[in-house]
Amino acid sequence: MIQEYLNSVDKFVVVGDRVLIKPRDMEARTKSGLVLPATVQEKEDIHSGYVIKTGPGYPIPSNEIDESWKDTSETKYIGMQATEGDLAIFLKGQTHEIEFEDEKYLICPHNAILLLIRDDMAV
Repeated sequence: MIQEYLNSVDKFVVVGDRVLIKPRDMEARTKSGLVLPATVQEKEDIHSGYVIKTGPGYPIPSNEIDESWKDTSETKYIGMQATEGDLAIFLKGQTHEIEFEDEKYLICPHNAILLLIRDDMAV
């Protein structure tokens, strides 16, 4: 499912500790069988979607001594837990919605992700 979205957004460069998410279809069914449309579900605080791309992580300062002959343009990052293909459960209020080629995407800070569901739990 995630592969169909990768081709249209492969030129996106996600920066910092942000994650690009494709929201899941929010239509749900209650226990009594009533179908709730996506517009009702959008008002909830917690949403889910698939991670399409991730940024490099949290930038950290270099502890090296500043030497004029050293290349100091390289920024180091602390990586993130989210990886492409994960199902993310996140706080909707901290995301920013964008639309690209008639598809909705969410830019989500990594700290707004509450839970990740990964198909292959290889360690």
